[in-house]
Amino acid sequence: MVERLGWFVVSTRLLIAVVDDEESIRRALGRLLRSAGHEVRSYASGAEFLSSLSSGRPECLIVDVHMPGLTGFDVLARLKADGVRLPAIVITGFDEPDAESRAARLGAAKFLRKPVREDELLDAVELAVSAAKAQ
Repeated sequence: MVERLGWFVVSTRLLIAVVDDEESIRRALGRLLRSAGHEVRSYASGAEFLSSLSSGRPECLIVDVHMPGLTGFDVLARLKADGVRLPAIVITGFDEPDAESRAARLGAAKFLRKPVREDELLDAVELAVSAAKAQ
């Protein structure tokens, strides 16, 4: 995320959680986000991510919809039920009719379809975090 302070620009390093059961996706998203100056923690399952919250929260969550065990929707529903407000971006390789509206109802700031364009994901992270800070 970039903040403008007067005539100069300060880049803010964010902690971003990436939750996807596909290792190649976690690696690719991690590389992209790190190249933009962010810190990334990757999780292979929704349960693994949720259990990590006891040791600290990321500033943004990127979560896949279709995963074994807890789906991305399950993760968002659990966060919402627990009162955890966390800017979230949902990604999916499947185009289901109501998936985007379901993600929005569960509090996701953005819904992106795989393959995710790099600029689109980075913009989504900035938008999600900025919107959360404005609330």
